[in-house]
Amino acid sequence: MFALLASLVLGACSSDDDNNIDNSTNVAYTETSQSEAPVWQVDWTNNQERPDWTDPDASAYEGWTIMKARIEEALLPFVSKDDMMALFVNGELRGLAKPAVALSDNQMVTGSFLMKVYGNETDMETVNMTLQYYNHTLKHIFTLSDRITLDSDMTIGIDEDYVPQFTSGSAKYPLQKAVGAETLLTKAGLTPVGGNRVGAFVDGECRGTALLSASSNTSLVIFGRIAGESVTLKYYDAATGKLYTIPDVVKM
Repeated sequence: MFALLASLVLGACSSDDDNNIDNSTNVAYTETSQSEAPVWQVDWTNNQERPDWTDPDASAYEGWTIMKARIEEALLPFVSKDDMMALFVNGELRGLAKPAVALSDNQMVTGSFLMKVYGNETDMETVNMTLQYYNHTLKHIFTLSDRITLDSDMTIGIDEDYVPQFTSGSAKYPLQKAVGAETLLTKAGLTPVGGNRVGAFVDGECRGTALLSASSNTSLVIFGRIAGESVTLKYYDAATGKLYTIPDVVKM
């Protein structure tokens, strides 16, 4: 029976990349006062057309399995009943789903996709697998791909949540870089404090944001359009009401 590996990781970001940080001299920063905490958010809106996906022909396959995928927190506010998710194996559409709907009076969209996935593959066969998510509100097709080995008699997202990181497969931001936020702030001569927020910007556009952890081990994922983009870091200290801007801290 065709099935999926529960440990499948699609479109993962690169690991922390502090090798691109210039450690020769301290980076200069500017400081301004700001009474209210800034609201930083990556703009995921795009201009892609709705795909013309159609349900696969179940009679063409000998087996099937179940996958339930839950949308990640960053995209959850934009989920609608017009969204779609499709799974492809070796370029062939094998499963199609729309958001699961809660059984309630107002029929709220839950942000979960329950999909029956078909196949004829044998156990331990290696295939090219792609999971695509079309968000109608954002007009954005997110794509995660990997070459994996199939296993049999296994489901995904039923016994425990399966949350694909679709933001790492953005058509709008095809590049991703994960950096240590505390490393960047310390290099600029600032003292990171857990609970404060950092944001990454390219030409004034927010490309990533994170709350500093108490363990001083915060991974800030930065989204980029092209290699070589210069990233500016902003850090807001809630206790002092100070906003620090550190230009050119890293390159995409």
